[in-house]
Amino acid sequence: MIAPLLIFAVGNQSRGDDALAPLLLQRLEGRFGDKAELLEDFQLQIEHSMDMAGRRLVLFVDAGMDTPAPFSFYRTLADPGAQLYSHALTPEALLKVYQQFHAQVPPDSFVLCIRGESFELGEPLSRHAQEHLAAALEF
Repeated sequence: MIAPLLIFAVGNQSRGDDALAPLLLQRLEGRFGDKAELLEDFQLQIEHSMDMAGRRLVLFVDAGMDTPAPFSFYRTLADPGAQLYSHALTPEALLKVYQQFHAQVPPDSFVLCIRGESFELGEPLSRHAQEHLAAALEF
């Protein structure tokens, strides 16, 4: 049976605050039982549209430098103008891929973008990012 909720964390734990989404996913582990599937990857790719099949709800979690502190949360829709020539996609572009590939409306989808400040290779999570992660978890 496919879990009705897919939580997709996008990020790289070795790049400072880019670890926010994977860290949130780790802290959510086991909280939903068989109601949710938790997936992590460095970036969204066309193939991830297959992971969305059969879901009722998809949550994309990512870190953003220009995101209002501590995080933003919003509904997202397929972007009909999204360029699909790249291997790294936005959630809106991935929803467009889903729509094209499956010939149906994608599941209800939301983005939780947690504000990060420092994304350098080898850096730890910044103090502010730790606070923003705590706020996102509480949300």
